[in-house]
Amino acid sequence: MVLDTKLSSMLDNLQSDLHRQGVTTQAKGICAACNKPIIGHVLTAMGRPWHPEHFVCAHCSTEMGTKNFFEHNGQPYCEKDYYMLFSPQCAFCQGPIIDKVVTALEKTWHPEHFLCAACGNNFGEEGFHEKEGKPYCHSCFLEVVSFLCAGCSTPILDNYIAAINAYWHPHCFVCRECFVPFGNGSFFEHNGLPYCEMHYHAHCGSLCAGCHKPIAGRCISAMGHKFHPEHFVCAFCLKQLNKGMFKERNDKPYCHTCCLKLFGPSVV
Repeated sequence: MVLDTKLSSMLDNLQSDLHRQGVTTQAKGICAACNKPIIGHVLTAMGRPWHPEHFVCAHCSTEMGTKNFFEHNGQPYCEKDYYMLFSPQCAFCQGPIIDKVVTALEKTWHPEHFLCAACGNNFGEEGFHEKEGKPYCHSCFLEVVSFLCAGCSTPILDNYIAAINAYWHPHCFVCRECFVPFGNGSFFEHNGLPYCEMHYHAHCGSLCAGCHKPIAGRCISAMGHKFHPEHFVCAFCLKQLNKGMFKERNDKPYCHTCCLKLFGPSVV
């Protein structure tokens, strides 16, 4: 600023001296930067005249002279600052994009930097898949990004069911024994797998040996099996038995009376 003031003062004095000596000077224009007449060398750019020393980058103030420059909103910028300030930025390297540009995922990229976020390879004809704002090739999307179904161990690309700390294709979330879907949405879990009520109790050993249905309340354990109390009956007369008050014959329970009648006193 001090240099500009001194230079302006020198030019004013020079013009005044020339006038006193009878030498007529004619301004070559008004400098677009300092708004003062240009007596000596003039630089014309952006349709306006400039003192050569006043034609500088609007950002870094570097004199541009005959260097390449760019115009933005009526201001001159050197190449470096123009690209840095106004060119699209690469989402990968954060550098300015000067030549070709790839626009994807609402961002801009150098073509050589638009790569799979997992393997770093270029995208082929299959294109790319997006997950959380990052691009993935088809292979990596399947193997790394997408959920694997706990039922069939293949990637889940669409709807899924989250249950038992895992993800499932809807058609894979079925009883692991009979493969019937859970119609009402309820299921039973055993060792990390879903089961219908019947097969859950079968795995847990809580099916009634009499009616082969689940035991939800009280039960009687006898002969290595479990029974609803009302289903633990004499195999012959069907009278309800009490634990400890029966006889076993050929893996079947009998009351004392029927056991004596059918098998004789030797087994009583």
